[in-house]
Amino acid sequence: MTKKILILPGDGIGQEIVAEAVKVLDCLQKDFGLKVELEEALVGGTAYDDSGSPLPESTLTLAKEADSLLLGAVGGYKWESLDIAVRPEKGLLGLRAELELFANLRPAILYPQLADASTLKPEVVSGLDIMIVRELTGGIYFGQPRGVRTLDNGEKEGYNTLVYRESEIERIAKVAFDIAGKRDSRVCSVDKANVLECTELWREVVNRVGEDHKEIELSHMYVDNAAMQLVRAPKQFDVMVTTNMFGDILSDCAAMLTGSIGMLPSASLDINSKGMYEPIHGSAPDIAGQGVANPLATILSVAMMLRYSLDEAALAERIEQAVNSVLDQGLRTQDIFSEGMKQVGTAEMGDAVVAAMR
Repeated sequence: MTKKILILPGDGIGQEIVAEAVKVLDCLQKDFGLKVELEEALVGGTAYDDSGSPLPESTLTLAKEADSLLLGAVGGYKWESLDIAVRPEKGLLGLRAELELFANLRPAILYPQLADASTLKPEVVSGLDIMIVRELTGGIYFGQPRGVRTLDNGEKEGYNTLVYRESEIERIAKVAFDIAGKRDSRVCSVDKANVLECTELWREVVNRVGEDHKEIELSHMYVDNAAMQLVRAPKQFDVMVTTNMFGDILSDCAAMLTGSIGMLPSASLDINSKGMYEPIHGSAPDIAGQGVANPLATILSVAMMLRYSLDEAALAERIEQAVNSVLDQGLRTQDIFSEGMKQVGTAEMGDAVVAAMR
C-alpha cells in the first residue's frame, strides 16, 4: 500500500536540508521498493508571504490526509515584527495541535566519530544515548488565558497559563514507559513539583502510570537539577519525560552534548503513530542559502519516520548505517568540522549518504 508523505520545507535552511532528505526518499523508492507518494506544501514564513497565513487551509488539508509529514524549519528575521498570531511558529504549533501530535521524541545520541565535537570531555559523553519524551500539545505554550493586558495604573502585564489534565499526563507517561521497555527500562520524570501545583499533579499521575509498569525503574527530578545533571553526568539518563516547555529547553541542552544540534532528529506522534518528523534545530537564517547547513538531522528524521510511522525498520537502519559510513569517511559540514576531516556542503553530504545507502 502506497503511503502519502507531505513535504514541508518551511523557511531558511529548511529548503536546503529537506531537499537532501527528499534525495534519500527518492533513492528508497527507486532502489529499495519503498512505496510512498510525496506532496509538497507551504508552512511558516513562506506560507505567510504567499497567503497571509503561516498555516494555510490547503496545507492543513494535505497534512490531515498524509500518513507522515517531513518538516524542515520555520521562522526567520524577516517575520519577527509580525503580530504573534501570524508569525511562522504559529504554523508549526497549529500543525501539532490540529493533528494532535502530543508525543515528541527527541533522541540525543553521540556518534563515536563526533566525540571530539562535544564541548564536554569524551569520558563524560562517550556512548551517550538518551531519549527525551516531551509532551507537545499542552502546557504553558497552549494554556488559556494568555496575552498582554494593561493594568489600572497603566502598566502592561504579560500572562500565560500552565495547565495539564490528568489524561494528557497519563498518555505521554505511557509513551515514555513503552519506549523505556524497548531500551534500558529506566524513566526519569522531570517536573517542578516543589513550586508548581500543575507539575505536582504531573508527578502524581506519572507515579500512577508507573504502577502498571513495575518492570521500569521510575525516578523524579526537578527541572533545574535535571539541567545540571545533563551537563554533569548525562549518561545516568535513559528516557526522560517532561512537560512541553521543560522538554523544549532540556532537549536543546542535550543536543549540544552530542557536538551539534545539526545531528539530531525528532518525531511528533499522535495516538496512532502518525507523525511529523523534523530536525530539532531552527531555520538558521544567518546561513540560509549558503549551502553549508548540515542535512543529517533531517535525513535521520526520515529514518525515524520509517521506524515509527511507516513500519520500515530495515530501511531506517540502512539510512542510519549510511550516516555512520559518511562520518567514518571523514565528511563533515561546517558545524561538525574538525582538523583532519574533509569539509563538505549540504548537497555533497546528502549525495554521500545516498551513495552509502546504495
